[in-house]
Amino acid sequence: MYRLTVIKRFAAAHRLINYRGQCSRLHGHTWTVEVSVQGEQLDANGMLVDFRDLKEMVARLIGELDHSYLNELPPFNTPDHNPTAENLASYLFRQLKARLHPALTLNEVRVWESPDACASYREE
Repeated sequence: MYRLTVIKRFAAAHRLINYRGQCSRLHGHTWTVEVSVQGEQLDANGMLVDFRDLKEMVARLIGELDHSYLNELPPFNTPDHNPTAENLASYLFRQLKARLHPALTLNEVRVWESPDACASYREE
């Protein structure tokens, strides 16, 4: 089994609704997104998937979030779906899974909100 991981970053603001603490106030992060895919078959060039293609797919998706106020964007624009790192990881996972080539399996999406705090999502 081969596994590839790409990393992209984007900047966005958010606030946590119904949260007691500083994160209830508007603030921003430079979010780091790690996407890992896996598969068993390499192509004629010896690649599972071209890193460039995977990076472009991730970049298009996070481009929709970049320099935005996440609380205004679906699905985070409802009071019961805070734009937490956990919910971002789940959202990105579902969006990427729907766009991924069928020969690949999306292994995990990890979202870092700071250099020392991240959340990940994967399906078991």
